[in-house]
Amino acid sequence: MQHSAVPELAHTHTRPIHWVATATAVAGVIAFSSALQPGSATAAQPAAGQARSAPAAVAPPATTGVAFPIACGPVKAVVAKKAAGDLDGDGRPETVAVVHCDASMGTPPDGVYVLTQAQGAKEPRVVATLVDPKDRYTVTDFAVRAGAVTATLLGYSSPDVPNCCPDLEDGAKWQWKNGAFVRSAPAQARSI
Repeated sequence: MQHSAVPELAHTHTRPIHWVATATAVAGVIAFSSALQPGSATAAQPAAGQARSAPAAVAPPATTGVAFPIACGPVKAVVAKKAAGDLDGDGRPETVAVVHCDASMGTPPDGVYVLTQAQGAKEPRVVATLVDPKDRYTVTDFAVRAGAVTATLLGYSSPDVPNCCPDLEDGAKWQWKNGAFVRSAPAQARSI
């Protein structure tokens, strides 16, 4: 083995004090860096001189406590299904509710109602009836998507058909046009 011509330097050998000093320095850097964190990030920066905030999300109207225009006699009205979406494009969601009477027997007919709640109003209100319970429909495959209400309506070919056994099926779609909900040309009712 060849020896170095330069004498060994004292600081090239590690001693326990070197490890303690290194550990202390690393702990100090970690503590200091955790105290200095950047501000929270935002996706869009406001324009110079302007402060912008995102619009507050508006909750859709609730169905509790709403007086639906359905005659149930001594039993109460039950919200069987509901969905929400902005149907009229005003930036505020509406709620669409499928409601029937809480009957102990048979299949009570459904009503489909659109609820809205004006800004500052304390209670939602029914603004449209899409399906009247007097028409004896049962609503299935109900949805609110892309500003439209869709449903499959199960109905009856005559008043003699019992409520338990609808014998017709019809698809329906409603959209807000020119200040009213317009039902698309219904598909031809099919026997089921």
